[in-house]
Parts: sequence; C-alpha cells; structure tokens
Amino acid sequence: MSGNGPLAQVRTAVRRFLLEHRPERVTVAVSGGADSLALAAVTAKLAPGARAVVVDHGLQPGSAEVAARAARTCAELGLAAEVRTVVVDGPGGPEAAARRARYAALRPERGLVLLGHTRDDQAETVLLGLGRGSGPRSIAGMRPLDPPWGRPLLGVPRAATAAACAELGLEPWTDPHNADPAFTRVRLRTEVLPLLEDVLQGGVADALARTAAQLREDCDALDELAAAFDGDCCAVGDLDGLPAALRRRVLRRWLLAEGVPELSDSHLRSVDALVGDWRGQGGVWLAGGFVARRAHGRLILEAVQA
Repeated sequence: MSGNGPLAQVRTAVRRFLLEHRPERVTVAVSGGADSLALAAVTAKLAPGARAVVVDHGLQPGSAEVAARAARTCAELGLAAEVRTVVVDGPGGPEAAARRARYAALRPERGLVLLGHTRDDQAETVLLGLGRGSGPRSIAGMRPLDPPWGRPLLGVPRAATAAACAELGLEPWTDPHNADPAFTRVRLRTEVLPLLEDVLQGGVADALARTAAQLREDCDALDELAAAFDGDCCAVGDLDGLPAALRRRVLRRWLLAEGVPELSDSHLRSVDALVGDWRGQGGVWLAGGFVARRAHGRLILEAVQA
C-alpha cells in the first residue's frame, strides 16, 4: 500500500481535520457514494465512537434499499448507523430542495457532522457562484469548518475517494442523478470542467479551490472589520465614509440581526445604494416581508404585513 496513494490522501486529510478541530462527537453523513463511503471508512478508524446517518431522499425507486445497504456497510466498518427518510419539496428546484431536506435531517446531531465534499465539489461551487454573479461569499465556496458541518476532504480530488474505496474493497453506489444533464452540477462536472481543463491545460479544479480559499481569507478579514464597526449602523453619516465592501458587510450584519432571514447579493447592494448611491429612491423589499428605506438621514427597516 503506497504511503501517498489515494487511501493515504483521504486518511491524512481526515486525520489533520480531526487533530485541528478535536470534535467531542463525530457523525458522518453517508449517501453510499464513493466520497462519503471513503470518509466513513477512514473516520471509523480515526474517531472511535463516531456514528453515521444515511439520508433517504425518496427521489428514486429503490432508494430505501440503497439507504439500508449504505447503513449496513457503515455498521460493518464499525459505525453505529441509522437511516433517516425525508420529504423533498419546496422552492428552488430538486437539487436545492434535496439539500435543504438533507441538512435539516442532519442538523440536530451534536458535535460535528462530516460531509464528503471533495476538491471537485468545491470547484463546481465556485463556478456556480461565478456564473450566477452571487458575490464573493459564493465564490469563496464551502468552508472546511462551518459548524455543525465539517468537510475534511475539500483538498482531496474526487478520483481519490473512488480509488480509496477500491483499495478498501468497498462497492459504492452510483447515483443515476449524477449522470443526468438536467442537473446544472452534472453539466459543470461532465462538460464545463473537462473543457476548461483541456483549454487551460489542466489544474483548473485545484486553481478554483485555491481561489476559494484566498477569497475566504479576504471575506473573513472584512467580516472582522465589520464586526468591529462602532458607529451607528442606521446613520447614513456614519456609514457613508466606509469603503463599499466594508459598508455592505456592516449593513448585512445589521439586517440579519434585525431578523431578515436571507440576503442575496443584489438585495444587499440595493440597500447599500440607499447610502452610497442615494437619489431619493424608494424602499427595498427583502425576504421575510421586510422593507428597508431611508428617511431623514437614517436607514429604517420595517416589517410589512402581507
């Protein structure tokens, strides 16, 4: 067995993550695919007492059997495992709805929930953010640690997890949705990234992951400065002298603290325009039934009854 082969890559990544963060309790989210199965196998050896949760989305015929098989494999690896069945519905398409349902099923776990996202998943996330113009937070990708979520494999290529499973004699499940071009991520994975790798002569996934890491550092620094802002978040005079990137972060903290449930980049920029590009415009409608407006040199946030 090579000391720096695929299985060793996975093992080293998980060991470093666990040593750095030292979670009191570890749960592995397992789909039965190669990424989560390799993560589960290595975690079982490195974190005694860890457990596994398999989420059955019920989106395909036979999903219950697939989930049960994944749970049995986890039990054979030494992880206490259970299956949780969810209902996938709501806005945003099946990918977003399935993700919401999956995270909701996993969130009650104590400690850290380890997810099998790889470097390739990170590259796809960065490309999605770029294509949608979602702002630096989206392009910064997924964080290795975002409690309760932990992603030890963000620096490991997807090919390594498949090879690690083969090395361990594990047979991962192949989700047919991962080959369905109706899903945006599938086309990124099978068409866009291979084309970029060809045109740019390789290394694209790694470069996108490095870009995400660099942006996270920049975003974290600006967030720290925003948290240290000691002016009045509603006073235009206090906000107007701040650089736009810092001002938007101060406004974001204020809006979230006031109960706005979520903020898109376009909404945040519209609120920022009430300070930095004031032309007497009207209020900005936000999620949760809120409206932000400017009056008498101050920003006002109002809850509007439907």
